[in-house]
Amino acid sequence: MAATAVQGREEREPKPAGAAPLSAGSRAAAFWRYWGASTVSGVGDAVTAVALPLLAVLALHASAFEVSLVTAAAYAAWLLIGLPAGVLVHRLPLRGTQVAMDLLRAAAVASVPAAAALGVLTLPQLVAVALVVGLASVVFDVGNSTFLPSIVSKEELTARNSLTSGTRAATQLGGPSLGGVLVQLFGAAASIVVDAVSYLASAALMGTLPQVAHPAQEGPRRAVGEMIREGWRYVTRHPIIGPCVADATAVNFVCGGLMALTPVFLVRTLGAPPALVGVLIATEGIGSLLGAALTPRIVARLGSGRAVCWAAVTSPCFAALMPLAGHGAGLALFVLGNAGFAGAVVVLSIVTRTHRQTATPAELLPRVMATVRFISWGAIPFGALAAGGAAALWGTRGALAIMALIAVASPAILLTSPIRRLRELPQTP
Repeated sequence: MAATAVQGREEREPKPAGAAPLSAGSRAAAFWRYWGASTVSGVGDAVTAVALPLLAVLALHASAFEVSLVTAAAYAAWLLIGLPAGVLVHRLPLRGTQVAMDLLRAAAVASVPAAAALGVLTLPQLVAVALVVGLASVVFDVGNSTFLPSIVSKEELTARNSLTSGTRAATQLGGPSLGGVLVQLFGAAASIVVDAVSYLASAALMGTLPQVAHPAQEGPRRAVGEMIREGWRYVTRHPIIGPCVADATAVNFVCGGLMALTPVFLVRTLGAPPALVGVLIATEGIGSLLGAALTPRIVARLGSGRAVCWAAVTSPCFAALMPLAGHGAGLALFVLGNAGFAGAVVVLSIVTRTHRQTATPAELLPRVMATVRFISWGAIPFGALAAGGAAALWGTRGALAIMALIAVASPAILLTSPIRRLRELPQTP
């Protein structure tokens, strides 16, 4: 997870990866189209984040472990193509690649309601759809992280990262609630149509963005393995990015577990109806929205280095509240834990992501972003599967408690790294 408040350097430095000679007005217009594409796709994602697990639970009567397979498949894609994705984004036309990934995801998602209408929907299909969407999302997300610095000046990057994170939080807030209502009214399969339409709308908007080229595309083409190793070495040997990636890996392991456990915990342990499940899951969006809105102020007050450590210490405290939730008023503990954990994680994400975008050499940025996602997001399927296995042995409440305990690894990593001594994360490569 990732980002921070850092200012730009002298004009004599290389421009960010994918930079194009855009005027200030053109950059602003391009950013808002970029933002629109990400937002409309995010709404559909948030609906499906509720609808797909509920479809497995309610229509296919899946167990907690089977639901965890769907969650794991979506993020296993980072393990399969996470590292090559950086090279692909580096070599292929960025705008065309983004549009193609949107269309692929739309087709995969649309197959779910089609199969349900024909009465042939199965759990293996849900797993396969989650995997295909995940593979396309890997390439799309690496491209998005690379695209943003090409249409935004470094002076604006922290604010733009905060805005995109805040918008994502808003979609997490409204999307699950909408998803829960749609599932209640029309069924889980029909509600997934919203996601397919959102990908088509995102593709249309992405197609209007300027075509940008990566600086290193101009040089001789090198072997894929050599390029991957170069990005890997930069990430793992960097004194700041390395610990931040280790921290993100621990956090994402926990996030994977929570994603797999939450629908089952709310439906079967707490007996919540689908509409209420959507509302409860949406509280994550409240925390994310607050975290994104407050990040610039937190960074200005504490410094980016201290903000990262503060967020890491806070997150496990909130995670510990979720397994304590009960019926009725006891749901407030889930709400507070879910929102607080999400808010702390978003602060971590914004600060460390902005640091990577400003401190990484332009020609390495796509591969650094891909390597970071491969390592950190690759932990999500393992977290989901571990949580599903723990739920089979100790129940969903016990598995949630284990995830909260594992969350303590996040502050342990950062507070034993050089970051603990820094008020500000360095801005230069």
